[in-house]
Parts: sequence; structure tokens; C-alpha cells
Amino acid sequence: MSPEPPEIPTRPEIAVLTNGPYLVSGAIRLSSKRALISEHGEPIAWVTAPAAAGERYALCRCGASDRKPFCDGTHARVGFDGSGPAGSGPVKDYPGTGIVVHDDRSACVHAGFCGTRLTNVWEMVAETEEPTVRSQVIAMVERCPSGALTWSVADDPDTAVEPDLPVAVGVVADGPLWVTGGPAITVQGGPTLPARNRVTLCRCGGSRNRPYCDGTHKEIGFTDAPA
Repeated sequence: MSPEPPEIPTRPEIAVLTNGPYLVSGAIRLSSKRALISEHGEPIAWVTAPAAAGERYALCRCGASDRKPFCDGTHARVGFDGSGPAGSGPVKDYPGTGIVVHDDRSACVHAGFCGTRLTNVWEMVAETEEPTVRSQVIAMVERCPSGALTWSVADDPDTAVEPDLPVAVGVVADGPLWVTGGPAITVQGGPTLPARNRVTLCRCGGSRNRPYCDGTHKEIGFTDAPA
């Protein structure tokens, strides 16, 4: 017998249903997101468009819905197993001039905003004595959707500086759900996940770190197109 769905809260919350969808409640704004790509194939900015959604809605996480990003019940037909460890890996620090960049590889979704064809954040942090380079590093880090990259002021390296983001869910084209603003994310029958200003949730069904995205959608060629 399937477990009973949780009661619908009024606060902004995303409930990860057992072997089912994400139940989003509390009138969290929904939008579509796509990367703006340069003539050199580099992502340089996010383009956002509003999407219609109500006070609460269910978003597919098995990857097989014909109504993506919304759930159409396909998870039950295909026997989706949505269990996962929801873990996080070690964080490595990269000190620069005035800032420290923090890198959690386990959260990386390979969005590509951390580098160009000429350089990347890890190389640039060594050159942050130049203020323009420092500001560019900060901008690149803050465009990381998953929060795998964060930064802090060198005088207070244990306190990450985060951009001011709204409570929202962004559907990344052929990619994960980009959740911002730190709404509560609860696992049915399990814990409430740590609140994060930026986090990406798997919607291809293949992540090895569910419900978080681990970049598997690129490996398996996940697409928003109906099956």
C-alpha cells in the first residue's frame, strides 16, 4: 500500500514524496531557466521566463512524465525508485585576495558558469589581487545554480556570502530543478534537508544522490521532450 501523502502546509515547502513527485506548496513561484550561450559555446547568463502554476503543484522527479515539468503519475506505472542518500561531500577551500572560494564537488551539476575557454574560477582565484578579477570570480560563483561553489570574505571564511534570491523553483532546460531562497525541503518519512539558498533537485530520475542532482541528466541525455 502506498504511504499517505503529507498534509499540505501553507508555508513555502517542497515535499519529496516516497517514489513519487516533488509536492510544492505555499505559492512558490515557478519559472523556466535556460543558459544564454556565447558564440564560443560558454554559458554567460541565465534567461528566465515565468511559468503558470498554482498555490501547489507536483513536479516530476522520475524523468518520464509526458507533462514535464509536472507529474502525470508515470512514476507509479514505471515503478520509480526515488530513494537516495541525499549526502554531501567534503568542501575544499581556495583562498584568494580578500575572498575564499569553497567547492563541494558532490553538488556540482556541470552548469558551466565556473569557467570559460580561457580560464576558470580555480585559476582566477590566485589572481584576485586584481579587483576586476575578484569581482568576476564572485559573479561566476554566484551564478552556480547548485551552490557547489560559494564564497566568503577572507576575514570570516566560515560564513558564506550568498546572493539575495527569491523563494522560487526554476526548471532548467533539459536539467534539474533550481530551488532558491531556502524553502523547507522535506523527505516523506524522513528528515527535513538542510536549508540552502541555492540547491538543484534531480528530475531525470537517475541521480545517485537523490533528491539532489549530480549531473547524471547530461550523461543519460535527459530531455524535456515527451517520451
